[in-house]
Amino acid sequence: MFYDSILLCSVFFCATLILIYSIGDGEIESGNIFYTAFLIFLAYLYFCWHWTKGRQTLGMRSWYIYVVTESNTTLNWKQASLRFTAALISLVILGLGFVWALFDKQKLALHDRLSKTKLITHKNFE
Repeated sequence: MFYDSILLCSVFFCATLILIYSIGDGEIESGNIFYTAFLIFLAYLYFCWHWTKGRQTLGMRSWYIYVVTESNTTLNWKQASLRFTAALISLVILGLGFVWALFDKQKLALHDRLSKTKLITHKNFE
């Protein structure tokens, strides 16, 4: 998560730079709901595109971690979207959806349970 957050911040930075230069006054007001929605949409694209196309984000590649369905297949956009939304909610509620994995019998986070996905390492990859 740490690696992906660094990469995502660079995506946010570049997109914000383009956005600032494209608007007339070059200024985004604090608390702008459209800007917040724009950043969430960028995060959605970053994660879901990687999960559906290569089974892993750039940060996951460093650790040879893949996200797959319960049957070890590539996620579709519906599953990726559900996983992203549930993970976002998990973060908003102080990471409790991630803490869930500590008590889950299969060590799945809440967003994995809801989206019927799991994380595997390259050793378990088929």
